[in-house]
Amino acid sequence: MSIYKDYLNEIEDRKVQGLHPKPIDGAELLTKVIEQILDVDNEYREDSLNFFIYNVLPGTTSAAKVKAKFLKEIILGESLVKEITPVFAFEQLSHMKGGPSVEVLLDIALGSNVDLAKQAAEVLKTQVFLYEADTARLEDAFKNGNSIAIEIIESYAKAEFFTKLPEIEEEIQVVTYIAGVGDISTDLLSPGGDAHSRSDRELHGQCLFEHNKEMQNELLALQKKHPNKRVMLIAEKGTMGVGSSRMSGVNNVALWTGVKSSPYVPFINIAPVIAGTNGISPIFLTTVGVTGGIGLDLKNWVQQKDTEGNTVRDADGEPVLKEEYSVATGTILTINTKEKKLYNGSTELKDISAAFTPQKMEFMKAGGSYAVVFGKKLQTFAAKVLGTEVIPVYAPSKEISVEGQGLTAVEKIFNKNAVGNTPGKVLHAGSDVRVEVNIVGSQDTTGLMTSQELEMMAATVISPIVDAAYQSGCHTASVWDDKSKANIPRLMKFMNDFGLITGRDPKGKYFPMTDVIHKVLNDLTVGDWDIIIGGDSHTRMSKGVAFGADSGTVALALATGEASMPIPQSVKVTFKGQMKSYMDFRDVVHATQSQMLKQFGGENVFQGRIIEVHIGTLTADQAFTFTDWTAEMKAKASICISEDETLIESLEIAKGRIQIMIEKGMDNAKQVLKGLVDKANTRITELKTGIKPSLRPDGNAKYHAEVVIDLDEIAEPMIADPDVNNDDVSKRYTHDTIRPLSYYGGTKKVDLGFVGSCMVHKGDMKILAQMLKNIEVQQGKVEFKAPLVVAPPTYNIVDELKAEGDWEVLQKYSGFEFDDSAPKGLARTKYENMLYLERPGCNLCMGNQEKAEPGDTVMATSTRLFQGRVVKDSGEKKGESLLSSTPVVVLSTILGRTPTLKEYEAAVDGIVLTKFKPSTKQLVR
Repeated sequence: MSIYKDYLNEIEDRKVQGLHPKPIDGAELLTKVIEQILDVDNEYREDSLNFFIYNVLPGTTSAAKVKAKFLKEIILGESLVKEITPVFAFEQLSHMKGGPSVEVLLDIALGSNVDLAKQAAEVLKTQVFLYEADTARLEDAFKNGNSIAIEIIESYAKAEFFTKLPEIEEEIQVVTYIAGVGDISTDLLSPGGDAHSRSDRELHGQCLFEHNKEMQNELLALQKKHPNKRVMLIAEKGTMGVGSSRMSGVNNVALWTGVKSSPYVPFINIAPVIAGTNGISPIFLTTVGVTGGIGLDLKNWVQQKDTEGNTVRDADGEPVLKEEYSVATGTILTINTKEKKLYNGSTELKDISAAFTPQKMEFMKAGGSYAVVFGKKLQTFAAKVLGTEVIPVYAPSKEISVEGQGLTAVEKIFNKNAVGNTPGKVLHAGSDVRVEVNIVGSQDTTGLMTSQELEMMAATVISPIVDAAYQSGCHTASVWDDKSKANIPRLMKFMNDFGLITGRDPKGKYFPMTDVIHKVLNDLTVGDWDIIIGGDSHTRMSKGVAFGADSGTVALALATGEASMPIPQSVKVTFKGQMKSYMDFRDVVHATQSQMLKQFGGENVFQGRIIEVHIGTLTADQAFTFTDWTAEMKAKASICISEDETLIESLEIAKGRIQIMIEKGMDNAKQVLKGLVDKANTRITELKTGIKPSLRPDGNAKYHAEVVIDLDEIAEPMIADPDVNNDDVSKRYTHDTIRPLSYYGGTKKVDLGFVGSCMVHKGDMKILAQMLKNIEVQQGKVEFKAPLVVAPPTYNIVDELKAEGDWEVLQKYSGFEFDDSAPKGLARTKYENMLYLERPGCNLCMGNQEKAEPGDTVMATSTRLFQGRVVKDSGEKKGESLLSSTPVVVLSTILGRTPTLKEYEAAVDGIVLTKFKPSTKQLVR
């Protein structure tokens, strides 16, 4: 059977699912399609024409190369297709986003046919996705006096590819749709369980609202009723897009409510309009900007104040909210982009200037942030070739410099890594900065999208200024099913070819590893002044400053080695007092969130800001427990301020683990891992000699707020509770309800425990082993009254535990141990009351492969407690995922319930849970 017949069969299969033909990205299939187009009597000719014109993915896909070549033949008269004139062929090329299409356009523009050269030049003037090979051809032709090349470069110098675009509409009418009350997780927009389909945009679009057809039909009904208005998705009484950046979530919203990016590219929509009472989660808002979308902070519910300005509270101590204006589903509103205000009819509701900064409006005009980033680079190139200054076309970067004011840690990092700003000017928070990126991470459930983004922006190799980049396999580690077998090897090959270090070797030289990406990046980051970009909200390193990002921003960082953003404000966190011996550092993390909310009257001062935590004495593994959780604090990122000695110890650990990766054969031809070891050695020398001490803020730096955490107040383990039965729906499934262990009175039934995810480190595994030995001594045996699933984060940790004897302890008590030679092919749906030693990776925390049984109460060390993430509801009971320390989780599964404080203290007797003590040294400059 031919490849085209296979495609027709796939089309019939998709029809059953209500889907259109899948976009073509392969050269072999498109070659067959072209063969049928040229055969005027072919029975499939008409369909083949439609597939060629409307259903081929652009960029550097192998299909795009074939399409560009055929369009060139048509333009040159070498092939004749009556339905595709040379003029139409040029139009097709203009929508193909660089790579082979630009190569073809340059061939024609720099060729001997003057008329065709001029037509190609007009198309090239609209293109921005040019790389070094493309600009080098133009520059060579320019130097040789080619008039067409001169014309193109002069156009680029004026940035006509941007200035000649139509301005954004002055008024945008929207009709509201309440997608949920309270914080809306990106899981609602793109469920983790559907991660396998993210690269098939139309198929993935069916999972919007977690496959809730009633909500989807309501959305369709609104669109039918208001065909000339755009639907605005809203998180009522909450924040939109918490939990992750999730480009697939924005893609889904855009697919349903956005604007088609090109008539010739299927299922790629842009410019959705999204809003929340408390705005948009920072990393999700960045993703909205990637597509040129609009994200509004509505503030339609506000806290009430008394005459003295104090927050009015109800009987439960919760702030009393008042609805300032309604955004109920079906409300028609007007966004005025000129006045930057939101209206209901003629009534002004809200100033929305923050959503329409000059930079964001440029994204909207250009159809997304990529076009602006590449446009600026292209204009700079052209000006350099012409020997002229760059003409001010784009909005100038906001540069805030306060004389006499010191720098926070993040301000120092941004100033060090900034490019393109006024030379020598010291920049403070609020300044717009383009920065070079040191480390980039891609994970496996968004990686396929990242690879597509790279293809569509015509990138073929990693930027040389990136120190290292890693592609993980951790999000699909639990189950090696048919979906994983189809997707992951293909992803790993693409990324390995692109220049990343990959968890799986396409050539099979080293054994596939499923290490949690954040843990690997935490080791690969060997500079405390580094900037890290990763395709996951938990890209929060304990060295340098790391930002979770959508798949597109990751692609941009890989391709250009740069990222753009304002310097965020910082909140300083310091500690006082002394920890009790039976407390775990996880309790400090939860207490930080709880005490912060208490100190600021329920206002989350961390949201959208950098948490500068003066952790001082904790090495990178343990400190990561704090930085990792800052995603749940809704912070944009976090920075650890360490003592020199602590940083040296962290770098030695990281260096050792990188060396192990090298010994396994994971380094590439450019020896990027060896380069990291060399960089770590240099940094250690600087620290030991005092040439360059560890990163510290200035003593006169200015912070948005300062929080002091009193360790003496932490009297018992702390638990983050989803509060699933709260009468106020907006209070459910937030990470702000932090309760002491005693709240549960030792009676709350626990159905399953999970020790794993990026929140645990080697120390947690050792605590688990020691607890099991303690309980056996105290009770004569270890008997689980609830299942305990254990997933170490990395293979390195497993190897270290084996060498130190702890793995043998875990094996003794386990009823299941992962086998890499025969990984599970099906997700587990039932659990027995025993310990499961699972393959390293994300496991239950992702919720995309295995979950707890519906309706279970789960006690977990992980990070996510959103509805349906780890456990779904059953018909009888809401599933709930409570988050706590390793000791609490372990003891809860042995007891089948939450322990009392007395039981807890006995179980951890003699175990050193943490050595954290606030630093006594001055951690400022």
